[in-house]
Amino acid sequence: MNIGFDAKRAFYNNTGLGNYSRDTIRILSNHFSENDYFLYTPKAIKNKRLSFLEQENIHIKTPKKIIEKSLKSLWRTFFIKRDLVKDKIDIFHGLSHELPLGIDKTNIKTIVTIHDLIFLRYPHFFNAIDNKIYFQKFSHSCKKAHKIIAVSNQTKKDIVDFFNIDPKKIEVIYQGCNHVYKKTQSIELFNSLKNTHSLPDKYLLYVGSIEERKNLLTLLKCLKELPNQKLIIVGNGKEYKNKCLKFIKSNQLEKRITFLKHLSLNQLASIYQNAQMLVYPSLFEGFGIPIIEALFCKTPVITSKGGCFSEAGGSSSIYIDPTNIEEMKTAILSILNDQDKREKQIEKGFEHAQKFNDEAIAKKLMSTYLNL
Repeated sequence: MNIGFDAKRAFYNNTGLGNYSRDTIRILSNHFSENDYFLYTPKAIKNKRLSFLEQENIHIKTPKKIIEKSLKSLWRTFFIKRDLVKDKIDIFHGLSHELPLGIDKTNIKTIVTIHDLIFLRYPHFFNAIDNKIYFQKFSHSCKKAHKIIAVSNQTKKDIVDFFNIDPKKIEVIYQGCNHVYKKTQSIELFNSLKNTHSLPDKYLLYVGSIEERKNLLTLLKCLKELPNQKLIIVGNGKEYKNKCLKFIKSNQLEKRITFLKHLSLNQLASIYQNAQMLVYPSLFEGFGIPIIEALFCKTPVITSKGGCFSEAGGSSSIYIDPTNIEEMKTAILSILNDQDKREKQIEKGFEHAQKFNDEAIAKKLMSTYLNL
């Protein structure tokens, strides 16, 4: 088969949607090498995380005509379907919520992955114009696609509820994570990170963008109640980050908190593997990849009740009301003060993480393609 991907995020984005795009392309091209994989991107930006692109079954496609090069977004939305037909694409997979307009007028089978509908559940986290654009793009893709992939049962439920889509059209296929989280990182790497960033030996860990929905401020308030604990925050943000920084300063927490960003995947895996636990107090997610990364790194997880979190975290993770400081504090202390409990969490969490291995995900994806 000739399989095409909207691969913009794989080249442009180094976080969530980019990771999903890269992992999907990588595991399919590795496990089903008999197919040809066409990556359509406005520009083939160099990205260290795309080391697998040298495989013979991967073909990178960019705009060719002058007008398409100068109007890249229009190429991706409108003109790309001419290239898809020319390249004899059998299946086109929109990896991040979108499909080209007019592709339903071709003979190409289409799949779209919907990661979340947070903009509909929590519209106040987005501006009104973005909400309207997202609604038009997402609903159009869901209606026109031959098949929808939801990254969790929670997302599937939202697609049915908000867009009135037949549940039979939606396949739940979980995300995985990069293989670096599945390998033990060297103590030398961690010692180098410690020296470079003056990291503590023992610390709680937060991973994610620093925005209101991710709810870092509640964790900071909890940290204030745990005077012996230190926290490493991996992520960045804007207005909400400033709000968090103001809280840190006013409560004299500067010496107990370290912010990190621009880490390599190996460095981030090392930070996970040496953490006492991951605290992931997000209010809502489509899936929650940091949870999976932590479980593969044999790090206990505290996260939020409800939504998709239990799908990612399994039975061994601790679930709390993410807005309840006392509940969060109790959960943290329960792991710190009970080594047996911590070790059982690690063992069961790692066992649960095997559901998200490359081979299992690749088989489900290819089965969905072949069924079309």
